[in-house]
Amino acid sequence: MKISDEIALSARNLARRKGRTALTLIGVVIGTCMVVLMISLGIAQTQANDEMLQSWGDLTQVQVYGYGTQVDANGKTIHLDDAAIESIKKLDHVVAATAYNEASNLNGTISAGKNGRYQTQLYNVVGIDPAALEPMGFALQSGKWLPEGGGSSKATKIPVLVGANAGYNFEDTRKSQNSSKRYRWQGMTDAKGDPLPPFVDIDKDKMTLTLSYGEGSSQKSQTWELEIVGVLQQDYAKGYFTDSGFVMRVADLKMLETLYNKMARITANDQNYQQVYVKVDDLKNVPDVEEAIHELGYSNTYSMNQQREEMNKQTMRSQMIFGGVAAVSLLVAAINIINTMTMAIYERTREIGVMKVLGCELNNIRTMFLMESSCIGFLGGVLGVAFSLLASLVLNNISTILGVLGQDGGIDLSGIMGGGMYMGAGSTTISVIPPWLVLGALVFATVVGFVAGIVPANKAVKISALEAIRHD
Repeated sequence: MKISDEIALSARNLARRKGRTALTLIGVVIGTCMVVLMISLGIAQTQANDEMLQSWGDLTQVQVYGYGTQVDANGKTIHLDDAAIESIKKLDHVVAATAYNEASNLNGTISAGKNGRYQTQLYNVVGIDPAALEPMGFALQSGKWLPEGGGSSKATKIPVLVGANAGYNFEDTRKSQNSSKRYRWQGMTDAKGDPLPPFVDIDKDKMTLTLSYGEGSSQKSQTWELEIVGVLQQDYAKGYFTDSGFVMRVADLKMLETLYNKMARITANDQNYQQVYVKVDDLKNVPDVEEAIHELGYSNTYSMNQQREEMNKQTMRSQMIFGGVAAVSLLVAAINIINTMTMAIYERTREIGVMKVLGCELNNIRTMFLMESSCIGFLGGVLGVAFSLLASLVLNNISTILGVLGQDGGIDLSGIMGGGMYMGAGSTTISVIPPWLVLGALVFATVVGFVAGIVPANKAVKISALEAIRHD
C-alpha cells in the first residue's frame, strides 16, 4: 500500500467519525495551548528580568572588590593591584579589566571662573584605564577618548572626560552657604520659568584641579589644569559619573594620591584597589570567568548574572508548576486518543479481517492506525498553537483592550512567574512565542498522538483474520 493511500484512508476514517474525532482533538488543543502559553510566559518574564537587570548594570560585567585579606591557592596574601588586573586580563573570555578608583581620600577642589570663583569637591572624580573605556561599553557624546599613559608628577595638565551635566556640580563661593543662589542644579529655572544654565560651561571654561593640605600660612597646595578631551554619553547603568562626573586615567589619579600622601605625610599601606571591573565577551561565559577569578584568590566578586540566575530559577520553578498542570491535560488527551483508536478497532474489526485476507501486510495496518492517531495529535497541535498565538496577542495588547472596555487599570499577575508581572497600561510584553516553540509544540503534539496510537495499532495487527471476518 502506498503512503498516499494510507494517508487518504486515514483521513477518510477520521472524517467518518467527526464527533468523536472533534472531541478527541479538543483535548489535544487545550493541552498544547496551555503548554505553549506557560512556556511563553516564562520566556517573556526572563526577557523582562534581563531588561530590568540591564538597566541596573552590565550583565556581562564582573565586579571584584579589594576589601579584606585575600589569599591564593598556596595561602599567600594577595592584593588587588595592577599585577592582579594584568592576571585577570589574561583569563579566557575577558575583554577588558580596569580599576574604578575614586578620589574620595583626596582633599582638594576643581575650580573655574575668575579667581576660581566656582568650585566643586573631588568626590565625583573617578580613575579608569583608558584602554577599557570603549570595550566596557562607554560612549562619547562628543570629543575623543583619553590618551594612554599618564601618571607623571611633572605634568601640568591632566586630560579628563566629563559628564554632560558636570557644570552643575559647581557652586558660587561668593554666595553664603545658606543662599539659594550659591547652587545651580539641572532643571532649575528663573522667575520667568526659563532654565538656568550651570555656573560652568564645560565646553568653554578653563578648569583647575587643586590639592591642598593644612590651613593658613602652613597650607600646602599644588594645581593642575584639567584638559577636557571628551564628553561622556549619559548611562547611569555604568555610573553616575557619566552624567555629572570627571573621569581621568587611573595612573593620573594614583599620581595625585601619591603627591597628596606626601604633602600630608600619610604613609599608605593599603595596596588594594577598592574595586575592579571586568568585562566578559558573552553573558554565557560570565560564570566561568567569575570562577576563574575566584581561583586566582579574589573571592569578593559580584555580577548581575548571580541575580539573573536566581530570578530565572524562580521563574523556572513557577513555569514547571504551571507547565506540569498543562501537561496533565495533554496526558488526558493521550488517553482520549487511546480510547478513540481502541473503539475504532472494535468498530472496524471486520474491515481489518478483510484487509488481512486480501494480503495486506501487518505493517501497513499498523501504520494506518498510527497515522490516524498522529494526525489527531498534529491537527490538535496546529489548532493549539493557533489558539496560543491568539491568546498571546490578547495578553500583549490587554491594556488597549481594557481601555476599549472602559477599564483604565490592568491585571495584576505579580509573582505568578516569579517576578512582578502587571498586564496593563505601560506593561512590557507578557507572552513571547518564538518560532522554535511553535515547531516544538507541533512535534510534541504529533509524538503524543503517535505514542498514544501504539497500543491500539499493535492490538489491531494481532486480531485473527478469520475471527475478524465472522465479526458482526
